[in-house]
Amino acid sequence: QAYLSYSNVAALTHLAAKPGWEITRTLDDIKIWTHEEGDVMSFKVEMQVKIPSYQAFSLLSNFVFRQQWDKHFLTCEVLQAVSEEEKIYYVTSPPTTGHKPRDFVILVSQRQPCKPCEPYTVAVRSVTLRAVPPSPEFSRSEILCAGFQIHRNSSSSCTVCYFNQVTSGVMPYLAANLAGSSKSIEDTALECIKFLE
Repeated sequence: QAYLSYSNVAALTHLAAKPGWEITRTLDDIKIWTHEEGDVMSFKVEMQVKIPSYQAFSLLSNFVFRQQWDKHFLTCEVLQAVSEEEKIYYVTSPPTTGHKPRDFVILVSQRQPCKPCEPYTVAVRSVTLRAVPPSPEFSRSEILCAGFQIHRNSSSSCTVCYFNQVTSGVMPYLAANLAGSSKSIEDTALECIKFLE
């Protein structure tokens, strides 16, 4: 378990530090970046938010709030509080045309910065729990690496970066074209900013 938590945070930190991110869209308070490597595509959504970084961290690290702003989260419940910094959640997503609704079992690891220049981190990855086997009603899906890094800008503002790494298998859900998917990412980012502020 300790290894899983460590590798969860390390994977997100590694993804964030990768060279070769390409910016695909810029709006007032949102920038969308992509990174492609083989059949793995990663997204980074950078949001400027007018609240202190610790407050954004507290709101974003509790995934039960996620339904309030992310329409991809239909339900979200805590299955297990492993420690103060780690929780395992069960999440369901609404069905997309022609597909069954999806479900996820995810480990969410949260870390406060050790130094002032470091970001707050909320890392997410799929895990397997014997107690929650795949069910025929849902298509069990996997999150390779996702999460938030929250950087302090000032005492009352921060930059929230959301990362998500997907394999080509998940791409159809994100819409056949990137324009469509960046629109959906954009809408979700706007909802996130509205929720935080």
